[in-house]
Amino acid sequence: MIELSAAEVTQAVAGTLMGADDESAQSIRVSSATTDSREVVAGTLFLAKPGETTDGHNFVPSAFETGATLALVERQITDANGALYPSVLVDDVVLAMGRLAAFIIEKLRGAGEITVIGITGSAGKTTTKDLLAGIFATAGKTVAPVGSFNGEVGVPLTVFRAEYDTRYLVIEMGADGLGHIEYLANIVKPDVGAILKVGTAHAGEFGGVDNIEKTKGELAEGVSQALALNDDDYRVRRMISRSSVPTIYFGVGESNHDGGVQPRVSATNLVTGATGCPEFTLHFPDGQSFAIASRLIGEHHVYNLLAAATLAYQVGIETSVIAEKLNELGATSRWRMERTEREDGVTVINDAYNANPESMAAALRALTQLGRQEPPRRTWAVLGAMLELGDASAEEHDKLGRLAVRMNISKLIAIGAEAKPIYNAAHLEGSWGNEATWVETNDQALEILRSELAPGDVVLFKSSNAAKVKDLGDQVAQDAPENHATETRTASWLSAGDFVNPVNSDFGAKTTPDDTQE
Repeated sequence: MIELSAAEVTQAVAGTLMGADDESAQSIRVSSATTDSREVVAGTLFLAKPGETTDGHNFVPSAFETGATLALVERQITDANGALYPSVLVDDVVLAMGRLAAFIIEKLRGAGEITVIGITGSAGKTTTKDLLAGIFATAGKTVAPVGSFNGEVGVPLTVFRAEYDTRYLVIEMGADGLGHIEYLANIVKPDVGAILKVGTAHAGEFGGVDNIEKTKGELAEGVSQALALNDDDYRVRRMISRSSVPTIYFGVGESNHDGGVQPRVSATNLVTGATGCPEFTLHFPDGQSFAIASRLIGEHHVYNLLAAATLAYQVGIETSVIAEKLNELGATSRWRMERTEREDGVTVINDAYNANPESMAAALRALTQLGRQEPPRRTWAVLGAMLELGDASAEEHDKLGRLAVRMNISKLIAIGAEAKPIYNAAHLEGSWGNEATWVETNDQALEILRSELAPGDVVLFKSSNAAKVKDLGDQVAQDAPENHATETRTASWLSAGDFVNPVNSDFGAKTTPDDTQE
């Protein structure tokens, strides 16, 4: 973080400085910022953000004990002697974080040659961000989000990590409703941006896919220099009408959907390698082509690779460097197709940080591809609920259960009440006996897996983050050898006779494709 005085922080957030006089307003300096009191070091600005389970104001005293020099607060906090801690009083800490981040962006732009890159989309943001961080690091100091810091708190925290010598600032932008991407874009004012996909993630919160499209498209209106759009998603492709900057499409295949009017970064000869990773020929608008053999598991990652290549190309990174890094970089952030090879020969794929219908289908396809290796491998799908789907939840979980059967997944375990429609639909589609089961808890699923996983099996864990299936995936990946099955046994499975009809009488009816899809 660039060093700021208490006076500058107060000015930036339009707050009131407490517990400090005019002289102290200049002498108190901050050089880092955090919402986590455990991360406080000397010179930290402690952000006392109220949380879902705890209130940051409760940790102000301990933050000052460990080195904080200033706090951002919504109410006055005093020490044991009744003296005010040096703090800036605001109405809303989260909004103040956004104001401070915007202030810092302006100072960075005034002092150096920083390029701000924004990424949004219903899926793939974090992986694309990680790829870009690796590519840009070859050309200058790069700051990118930790994990999936992509909202009204995460974006400012990412900005706060930038310094005057930062050359590239990568910003991941998530949203829960209309106006959220616009808000984030107004904070960071991205020079270039990419929109990856419009899917059904959070459709319940947005009020439908049309509103998701409107929200993601806010980035197209917010970039100042260049835009990258997924040419293979018609909702993304048409966002070009919302932008006035040079645009490059990216997609699979040789030609644009618009007849070749816009330049395009493309992938041809796409196949899935023996390790389940995409391999293809990467083409740039300048005519150069490179062979790519990615280390990311799942053919769906081709779009993340293309998006990263397009953005890097737009900011001037050498194409040979882009290709080299795409061949080199694997998964960085946790629980995104994270692969663990157990010593007993079981492969664990933990992709349970988040889930929506599109990413679930992509993960199942990747699992199927891994199972087709020589010799063929038995595949397990351990699935939790997809949350925030609103009224479409039952239908989408139904589709998922049917899809697992159609893909010939060997074993299916659905976990939790909201995931039961996956199991029910699998039976309706034609699964039987010990192919599919439903359990209430992770512990019950663990019992089955410990009993029945065998050398050579591939097991996928996938759910929304709140379903906690990622924790089960970690447990299975790290399970002690003495817990591994030495011979195949059959645990307690639900059978077809245990099928529970859903309350919704329409549930289980064959679903038809969305007629708006291209």
